[in-house]
Amino acid sequence: MAERKRPKLAVWKFSSCDGCQLSLLDCEDELLALTEEVRISYFLEATRKIEKGPYDVSLVEGSITTPHDVKAIREVRRQSKALITIGACATAGGIQALRNFKSVKEFIRCVYAHPEYIDTLTTSTAISDHVSVDFELRGCPISKHQLLEVLNAYLNGRKPNVPRHSECIECKANGIVCRMVAAGTPCLGPVTQAGCGSLCTGKDRGCFGCFGPMETPNTAALAAHLKELGCSGRDVQRLFRSYNANAEAFRKESETHG
Repeated sequence: MAERKRPKLAVWKFSSCDGCQLSLLDCEDELLALTEEVRISYFLEATRKIEKGPYDVSLVEGSITTPHDVKAIREVRRQSKALITIGACATAGGIQALRNFKSVKEFIRCVYAHPEYIDTLTTSTAISDHVSVDFELRGCPISKHQLLEVLNAYLNGRKPNVPRHSECIECKANGIVCRMVAAGTPCLGPVTQAGCGSLCTGKDRGCFGCFGPMETPNTAALAAHLKELGCSGRDVQRLFRSYNANAEAFRKESETHG
């Protein structure tokens, strides 16, 4: 009997810490089931085996920070039927997008003995700023459960069931008391997309916005309330400038404070 033809999966890395790729490996038992449904054709984090494209699904981690990255992501897009970006770096530029607010040339001059050897862009940007993307999976790192849902959806020709509501909804569902109301703790939960399982708020800490802006976030209202809690303009700016600093809603709000 001929072997069933499985869709080809590729996993690519650009400027990132590898954490979202590790979320795929952390699927453990589910990963074994996944490998029965797809053929992992390119995944340098896990195997040296390389199969040439085209690929049915490409998962892309990391932001675009060098001229080489720009050329490489265009080639990945050309070889991929479906391109899914995973994590804050790939969907918003990541923590390294803090460079977008300062002078990269000055950083290079201060840090490197031979700046002329450094070939980099002045910005760190999302994959979607350079090529078309079929789906963006948020998180720093992503949720392995959401990743499995997205892969299942694309392999079965349906829309992924990933929440777009705020982290506050997730806190309520998990029975967690609001940190801002109960303790006056600065928290980005009201404007952050759900998905982490209330990881920080469940430990009596405010949300850091790891999953980026929710759908239609009212960042101005939250910023005003944070100031009522005693945060300075600089404090508010720093809250919005973390893992998803270059996400449009967070970036625009941060630029109004300082």
